[in-house]
Amino acid sequence: MNAKISFLLISLLYFASTTKMHGQQKDQINWISFTQLSDSLKVHPKKVFVNFYADWCVYCKEMDRTTFQNKEVIKRLNENYYAVKMNIETEEKIIFGGQTFVNNRIKKVIAVHEIALLLASRKNKPFSLPAYLVFNEKFEAEARYFQYLDVSALLKIIE
Repeated sequence: MNAKISFLLISLLYFASTTKMHGQQKDQINWISFTQLSDSLKVHPKKVFVNFYADWCVYCKEMDRTTFQNKEVIKRLNENYYAVKMNIETEEKIIFGGQTFVNNRIKKVIAVHEIALLLASRKNKPFSLPAYLVFNEKFEAEARYFQYLDVSALLKIIE
């Protein structure tokens, strides 16, 4: 078996196992990690919705409690997007797109991970939460939002 076919089979098996692992449930968003996203985009390109959060972020928690519980939001994200959720203060190394990203700011008051800073920084403004990003199938940024999004606002974004 040549290397390309082996890679494809391994990727498909991995994608199938992560799909089962995350349940593909219709009553919740099937959040994945950046590592899973990297593998998934190789196998099946799809739009990406990224949710950067922190345990102390009141608006992030409120969106988890309300907006991300809405059946239509869940349906659209699960059907049309890879939904990535990441705590910005994680100490984990993240391998994405062949690169390794780390949290160099662990000892800072707000320890924002390198990948969050890279993807969700704004010119002349400090990093802030909540932070939601939308990418096309080629993982090119289409939009960034740094605010609480109610159901109707998020549905307009992901339609």
